Amino acid sequence: MTTVSEKIGAGLVKELREKSGAPMGDCLKALQESKGDIEAAFVVLRKRGVASAAKKASRSTNEGAVGTYIHAGGKIGVLIEVNCESDFVARTEDFQTLLKDIAMHIAASDPRYVKPEDVTEEDLAREREIYKAQAAATGKPAQVVEKIAEGKMAKFYEEVCLLEQPFIKDQSISIKELIAQKVGKLGENLTVRRFARFKVGDPNWTVATTKLVEPAAE
Repeated sequence: MTTVSEKIGAGLVKELREKSGAPMGDCLKALQESKGDIEAAFVVLRKRGVASAAKKASRSTNEGAVGTYIHAGGKIGVLIEVNCESDFVARTEDFQTLLKDIAMHIAASDPRYVKPEDVTEEDLAREREIYKAQAAATGKPAQVVEKIAEGKMAKFYEEVCLLEQPFIKDQSISIKELIAQKVGKLGENLTVRRFARFKVGDPNWTVATTKLVEPAAE
């Protein structure tokens, strides 16, 4: 009878590592936990990556790099700053790849903010009123109208906030989860500080800067 350990060969571990970017040891543990199911193991790693990123979120990110992406024959350009904890990590291939991937994503998806906390009160109030009016027009009770409006607000965040958007190269994960995977692999807190997106002929360019969170006292 084949055991779970025997079923999980080096090839399967390597495949999960390439899919997730997580260390080999973590991939093996996730596959053992999921009894060799690579998709279930990927979900395990995603959850752990987010948890790991959350633990490191209070750590100061004073290093990093600025990246660019030019698309459509020079018609769209993106400038982005991603921060980390050390200059060593900023120079790694993994960090540079993340920088380029996020810049490319911004060029394609045109987010307006970095994260939900950055959305202005004016935008929030306007969107809520629109969604409430739409829901109320259906004749549903006030409590139901509120729930519908909140559900649409979640979708609004996904549309306009970079971290909430599905990654353009892998729709199964968000940009926030993509970054969490890199946090788990590189062992440092990573944050998107700001970005700018320009499109030839469009006067409404996007410049977004996230609100800084002070690191916790040691």
